[in-house]
Amino acid sequence: MQIGIYGSGNTDAAAKTIKKILDESEIKSFTISKSKNKQADCIIVLGGDKGVRNYFHSTFDTVTPVLGISEGEASGFLAQIDLREFSSYVNVLKKQKYTIEEVPRLGVKIDGRNVYPVLNDVAVFSSKSAMLMEHTLSVNGEEVWHDNSDGIIVSTPIGSSAYSMSAGGPVLFQDSAVFGIISVNSLDVTRRPVIVSNDSSIEISDIYARLHCEVILDGSDRYKVNKTVECTQFFPHAKIIRLKKDSTAISALAKKVHLAEELLSMPPSSKLLLKTLEYEGALTQKDLANKTLLPARTVRMALSHLLKKGYVKKKVSIRDARQKIYEISKIK
Repeated sequence: MQIGIYGSGNTDAAAKTIKKILDESEIKSFTISKSKNKQADCIIVLGGDKGVRNYFHSTFDTVTPVLGISEGEASGFLAQIDLREFSSYVNVLKKQKYTIEEVPRLGVKIDGRNVYPVLNDVAVFSSKSAMLMEHTLSVNGEEVWHDNSDGIIVSTPIGSSAYSMSAGGPVLFQDSAVFGIISVNSLDVTRRPVIVSNDSSIEISDIYARLHCEVILDGSDRYKVNKTVECTQFFPHAKIIRLKKDSTAISALAKKVHLAEELLSMPPSSKLLLKTLEYEGALTQKDLANKTLLPARTVRMALSHLLKKGYVKKKVSIRDARQKIYEISKIK
C-alpha cells in the first residue's frame, strides 16, 4: 500500500507525525507536490474540511479516494478524523476496511468561463456588503424569479449546513440528490429557498449592482462576474474515505444544528468569528481581525465570550510559542 500526504499552510509538523505513524505500520508514503507524483492507493489531506476543499480545488486526480484529517479537535463533514486519533485507525486504513463516500460537486461557469468545481457552495454578492444585487434565477431554461436581494447561494447537500444554513436555507441530508438555492435577504418577503434536482441546470443571469458583483467559491476565492453564473452537477464526485462507522455526516449535522440553535443568542461579532474559524481553520487574534475587518477590541471581547462558552479553544502556536491560535472546539 502506498499513501500520498497533502498539506498546505502550517501542516509540516502534522505531516511528519502522519508519516511516522505510517512508517511504524510499514505503509509506504510520499509527500504530494506540484510536480509529478507517484500513484497512490489513497491521499491523506491535512487541514480539516478547508484542507480537503483546497485539495479538490487544485487536483486533477478524479480516481484516488481522500482521507481528511483535522489537526485540532473540531470534527467536520469532510475531515472525519483528528490527528491525535489517527494512530488508532491506521490498521483500518492499512487493511482497506473503510467505506468510500461519493460527495457531489458543483461545476461552475462565470460569464461562460469554467472555474474549478466546488464542494460546498457558490455565492454571488455585490463586491460591497449591504448593497442590493439584482438577478434572475432560471432552472432548466425556465425563469423562477427576478429578484433584488443581498445575494444568492447555490449549495450542495454537504454545503447546506455552512453558509446556506446561516442565510436561512434548509439543511439537506448528504445522500439527497438535490441542490439548494437561497436568495439572501430578498426584498420580496414571500421569497423562499428552492430545492432542485441535482441534474438541473441552474443559471443566475442579469446580475447587476451599483458596484461590480463577485462569485465566491466555497467561501474562499472571489471572481468578478459581469452577467451570468451557471451551475451544474460536476462529475466525477469527490471520493471521501470514512474510517469511523459510528460517526456519519448525520451525527456531524446534529452537532451543528445544536450549535446553530445556541448561535441565535450570540452577539453578531461572535457569530462572525465562528464562521470565519469554520472556513479558515485555526487563526491568531490578528488574523481574525484582518479576516473579519472587526476592531481588535471587538475581536478580543468576542473571543473571550466564545472561550467562556466553550465554542472556541486556545492553544500555543507550533511555529511561535509566544503566539496563541484559536480554533472551533468539538461540540459534545
